[in-house]
Amino acid sequence: MTTLEIKDLKVQVSTEDGPKEILKGVTLTIKDGETHAIMGPNGSGKSTLAYSVAGHPRYEITGGTVTLDGEDVLAMSVDERARAGLFLAMQYPVEVPGVSVANFLRTAKTAVDGEAPKLRTWVKDVNTALQELDLDASFAQRSVNEGFSGGEKKRHEIAQLELLDPKVAILDETDSGLDIDALKVISDGVNRFRSREGKGVLLITHYTRILRYIQPDHVHVFVAGRVAESGGPELAEELEANGYEKYLGAAV
Repeated sequence: MTTLEIKDLKVQVSTEDGPKEILKGVTLTIKDGETHAIMGPNGSGKSTLAYSVAGHPRYEITGGTVTLDGEDVLAMSVDERARAGLFLAMQYPVEVPGVSVANFLRTAKTAVDGEAPKLRTWVKDVNTALQELDLDASFAQRSVNEGFSGGEKKRHEIAQLELLDPKVAILDETDSGLDIDALKVISDGVNRFRSREGKGVLLITHYTRILRYIQPDHVHVFVAGRVAESGGPELAEELEANGYEKYLGAAV
């Protein structure tokens, strides 16, 4: 059974005025087969949580633990975390000029699995993944994210998810900037992933729009570096109707 367990996680960043605490004791457990949605206002620390778990060097862990199937994630390098089964879809995917999507995907798959995929089946798998995301096969020859539209960048992220097949996917505002057609395609890709056995999803978003297509099991309200409240899908609808005002008042 796959379990990502975050306990009392505290994180700070360096600023011109000295260290600034962003996460102030986050506890969250994602079990096999579960989809968790984190919702909260700008600056609440949602993306900091994603990048801290993934191992971004900017974020300094000052307390707490993160384990994946009992293994200490915080003791792992970024590539070790990926090999252990963690995946991060970034809010703003970076451009990699001169590296084709095809080469990028195969290099990533080789790094995660420890061996190169068999070329004949791999080409078929890539083409299938692209087709399911409404991307032409020629997309594989383009440089990673260079000149991509917002929708193409996000579809490429979900193609990586499809092909790398991690244990836990952390999706940081994957719905940001998508039109309704792209949102449906992206959501279908996430739903294909989470239908596989032993998968967990942590979905970070501002809006309930994507949750109409990706049904969460648990919803968490994130305010001022903490989980302010947790509930079921109905909590997302309450946030849509009433906003974060009552939580912001309590956080002051």
